[in-house]
Amino acid sequence: MQIREGIRLAFAQIRAQKLKSFFAVVGVIIGVMFLITVVSVIEGMNRYMEEDFARRIHGLNTLTLRRTPSVVVNPSEEVRRQWRRRPRLTLEDADAIRSRLTTPALVAVQSDAGGRVKADDTGIEIENVWITAADADYFRIREYTVDRGRLFGAPEARAGANVVVLGYDAAEKLFGTLDPIGRTVRIGGFPYQVIGVLSKQGTLFGFSLDNRAIAPARSQISRIAMPRGYVSEILIRVPDADLMRQAELEVEAIMRVRHRLRPTEPNSFEIETAEDSLSFWTRISRILLIAFPGLVAIALVVGGIVIMNIMLVSVAERTREIGVRKAIGARRRDILIQVLVESAVLSGTGAAIGIAIGNVLAQIVAAISPLPAAIAPQWMLVAVLMGAGVGIIAGIYPAARAARLDPVVALRQE
Repeated sequence: MQIREGIRLAFAQIRAQKLKSFFAVVGVIIGVMFLITVVSVIEGMNRYMEEDFARRIHGLNTLTLRRTPSVVVNPSEEVRRQWRRRPRLTLEDADAIRSRLTTPALVAVQSDAGGRVKADDTGIEIENVWITAADADYFRIREYTVDRGRLFGAPEARAGANVVVLGYDAAEKLFGTLDPIGRTVRIGGFPYQVIGVLSKQGTLFGFSLDNRAIAPARSQISRIAMPRGYVSEILIRVPDADLMRQAELEVEAIMRVRHRLRPTEPNSFEIETAEDSLSFWTRISRILLIAFPGLVAIALVVGGIVIMNIMLVSVAERTREIGVRKAIGARRRDILIQVLVESAVLSGTGAAIGIAIGNVLAQIVAAISPLPAAIAPQWMLVAVLMGAGVGIIAGIYPAARAARLDPVVALRQE
């Protein structure tokens, strides 16, 4: 009952002294708002990276063979020189892996470049198109489907047929309401017959995945996406995650033989999985989740100091009231609990307001930028506990001071 009465009196004080109460909790509001906004964006990025990025960039149960790592942070010049000395990947490497790999798997090459695509029928030319040279199994590895038409098959890929599959946005920009199937586009000056249009892929970090064109790697597209016949990546997808390690060891052995590496020499290539690429982001997110609560703590300390000062003023203003309560039988513990509850309610109210504003800001960030946001319930609980904790800590000294008041002296206070 004492706590319930303390809460009631606390809200009565907040209503009676709105401006003073606002200044008492503004530090808590700012700190908690900042915490919820940032953590929501970080949590959203975690989900985005694990679900969308991993699936779209690497694919499910997929190994990516590259000449150099895909994610690098400030490598030394010596490391750069070592990478430049590495042999490049070729179509023959992909053929060797495909023929020698005993683990069941799909194998495909992928090389990307930016360029222009022009439609013969409409005369429209679009720039900054994501042009990909690939094998037929590339579509199965990436799990791409068509909205119209079909995908090119293995015979067309082996023959280097000049056929192309367009992304949804690219087809719409080039042909508008016309049916693009069977029409001709030019890439690097070479004619390609459009045989399919991919289903919508959406965006990745704000960049469209539908403004693209995919053609067989052995066609004339190699002049744009595969200069000198070099391949950017070789993709190996196994049917089950349990086979990933086995396939990785086999691919490593095949490539070491092809690159004539001695047992003591390090690999002259990189084999990556989605987890390898995400490890960089995982380290960053951990640092952020450790650093940001520390920064928030600074704002909460400032808020706690303000709350303590406000509570000291409140105790001074209510000295006579406290004296009356003690004179009619209130114990020191009762006064202590009342002041602590008032302080905790003040900071808890600030935390609740900060959570509400932080959630709104996180949704605004997600709406106007490519950064996603995900509300994490556990962080809301942390924010409430931090806010209430600040109030309790800040109220200890004012509460102790009020509890120590002599009732006779307090009653004389005007």
